[in-house]
Amino acid sequence: MNLSRRTLLSALAAVSAVRSVQAKPIVDLGAIGHEHGLMFGSAFDREIFRDDAYRALISANCRIGSIENSLKFDWLRAKGPVADFAMADRLVTFATDTKIQVRGTGLIWNDWAPDWLKSLSASEIAATLDRHVDETVSRYAGRMQSWDVVNEPFYPPHHTQDGYRKGPWLDSMGKNYIARAFRGAAAADPNARLVLNEAFCEQDDELGRSIRPSLLSLVTELKHAGVKLDAVGFQAHLKPHLPFDDQAFAAYLDRIAATGVDIYITEFDVDDSSLPDDLAVRDRMVAERCTKFLSAVLAVPHVKALICWHLSDRYSWYKSADWYARAVRSFGGDPTRPVRTHLADSALRPKSDWLSVARAMDARPRA
Repeated sequence: MNLSRRTLLSALAAVSAVRSVQAKPIVDLGAIGHEHGLMFGSAFDREIFRDDAYRALISANCRIGSIENSLKFDWLRAKGPVADFAMADRLVTFATDTKIQVRGTGLIWNDWAPDWLKSLSASEIAATLDRHVDETVSRYAGRMQSWDVVNEPFYPPHHTQDGYRKGPWLDSMGKNYIARAFRGAAAADPNARLVLNEAFCEQDDELGRSIRPSLLSLVTELKHAGVKLDAVGFQAHLKPHLPFDDQAFAAYLDRIAATGVDIYITEFDVDDSSLPDDLAVRDRMVAERCTKFLSAVLAVPHVKALICWHLSDRYSWYKSADWYARAVRSFGGDPTRPVRTHLADSALRPKSDWLSVARAMDARPRA
């Protein structure tokens, strides 16, 4: 597929004219990515069972999908160590029936730990990690493309040794919880690809630059220790108001890949809080930021996946983020305005950044 700008613009206009997306969009992002050696997809969760149009949009465009919340520890085991897999089972079945390769996110994460976990002793927390990883990964063995085994291991503002993110897993086992979780996941499903997922690294500010060397050191250490680590995920919630250097970030991805791992972009969207209220201007600026970032990042051969953190503004996580309205106000915007952070609007109509993603993927060499 060699998509000209005229073809993509015409297709985008045709799709945008449709008020309810029920059929396969003309610009099929999953197909474009596939032809260029890239798995394209999105996060989704239980909303697909009550929103037929959104389920159709996901099904038509995604070759890979991340279960947003329902496989996370605090969702599975909110009240105690016994897991409730009912919703996760439905979501995995939906994905496999729809021929979407499915990913589990946030298997082990120090944030959002339930109170019952934090009340346990260190040895009990370690045993709980082993149980959670084994039960969860083995339950879906052979059905999962990949797991984000450990999410966001670093957060330098917590001021721990080496910048690790504070929480019950780190507190009880030190950084060894990371290798322990990966070894448990590998034993429970030897065929699933195991991913270490991190945030902020795409930023060229103090936070992003401080995490990069620590993450590279951890990846190198895990690989040298013989831990099964197949890919490193980078969230890429792009923030136009913060410093960025996309070429420098792409060069960093090359260094990570040189350790013997693939690269996944796992939670792609654009934080529009600093951008003008005007919808047309804001959409154009979001699309421009997508283009610049993806032009650099998708040129890295080891980037194998581009996964949005939802396809539509209808389910944008920014809507429920308590800081988002405050941020919009601080930049002089109307905090009640609609978010424009994802590839399709709240009516599920693809926007100009849908086109930006399509063109960026199409610019990659063919697989």
